[in-house]
Amino acid sequence: MSRICQITGKKVITGNSVSHSNRKTRRTFAPNLQEHKYFIPEENRSVSLKVSAAGMRTISKIGITEALKRAKAKGYLNA
Repeated sequence: MSRICQITGKKVITGNSVSHSNRKTRRTFAPNLQEHKYFIPEENRSVSLKVSAAGMRTISKIGITEALKRAKAKGYLNA
């Protein structure tokens, strides 16, 4: 499975690693992803998601049902 947040759509980006002598080599910046299980009370079931820390904050603010609805509308969630 790829390193993409299923709620916010955050994914790996690339940039430069810059040394003290100012040499630049390519590197990747990975999002802070966690595997987390959420309970959906309306459907009486649990769903396991790969979410970033920002995605967890979003779920805490707007709720899991609304977050899943928005993620499906934007195409971040397949299920």
